Amino acid sequence: MALPTREGPTKRAGTSRSAQEAIAAGGFVLPVSTAPMEARSAQGLPADGAWQYEPKWDGFRCLAFKSGEEVDLRAKSGKPLGRFFPEVVALLRGLDAEQFVVDGELVIEVDGRLSFDALQMRLHPAASRVQKLSRETPAKFILFDMLVATDGAVLTGRPLGDRRAALEGFAAENAIAERLELSPFTLDRHEAERWLTSWEAGATDGIVAKRREGAYECGERAMVKVKRLKTADCVIGGFRYESDSALVGSLLLGLYDTDGTLNHVGFTATISDKERPPLTRRLEALREPPASPARHRAVQAAGAASVAANGSRFGRNSSSR
Repeated sequence: MALPTREGPTKRAGTSRSAQEAIAAGGFVLPVSTAPMEARSAQGLPADGAWQYEPKWDGFRCLAFKSGEEVDLRAKSGKPLGRFFPEVVALLRGLDAEQFVVDGELVIEVDGRLSFDALQMRLHPAASRVQKLSRETPAKFILFDMLVATDGAVLTGRPLGDRRAALEGFAAENAIAERLELSPFTLDRHEAERWLTSWEAGATDGIVAKRREGAYECGERAMVKVKRLKTADCVIGGFRYESDSALVGSLLLGLYDTDGTLNHVGFTATISDKERPPLTRRLEALREPPASPARHRAVQAAGAASVAANGSRFGRNSSSR
């Protein structure tokens, strides 16, 4: 799925002394613990003329760090993603640019459509399974911001226009079709509103607005997001434990068909740490195989408050902006 891009890239700069020192020391200009700038939810797009609008991709948010041969991918939570996306690590390692930090979205395309399920399948403990999937369904990295330029300059304090110009220059020299691409943007609010309904279903789940003169505020909800929402009244038919934990990690969601069969339709994992212990006890008390419709309704009642309180998105474990 090709993405439109904007013209006007900046000329690539040489590697600065600070970048050379960082590369020589085997480190990154910014620490991998750097938190990405986040977005607060809104009902509508801001309209005061000071904003840039971008698609909100339905993938895994990712900060990518490179210094020489070292590459690190970090999720919005700060957890490393490199072991799950070895093809992206290899892709970035092979670029001519020796130093940068970029912000973007990891997505996987299956049969011409972005597949969140394919991303979830990558979170597998077996390295052999991950390697197999990386060959069969390689991930794409969609770029939408730049924190450190290829000359080692830290851009987080610079306005969005400067960061975007640096990112476009980077993409002009390093973009690889279907693997490393630049996310489009518009300054026209009406066009952004059309994007909310005109983008292919499953590709995006909304629009993100950034202040044109704003800095990159690490860890702050300085952006605005308007999501394309779909709701459904689902049955909670079961649950899964967190990895290496005795506490609930996600609730398994289902819908009954006309024959009365409960079909799995997704899951929700936005459960607060405070809620996990009591919710685990309630769910374990209701567990029995096979679960009857009445039992499903009881389990649903036990978990519904948690789902509603956390604004869960049915069928997704949101990792986006």
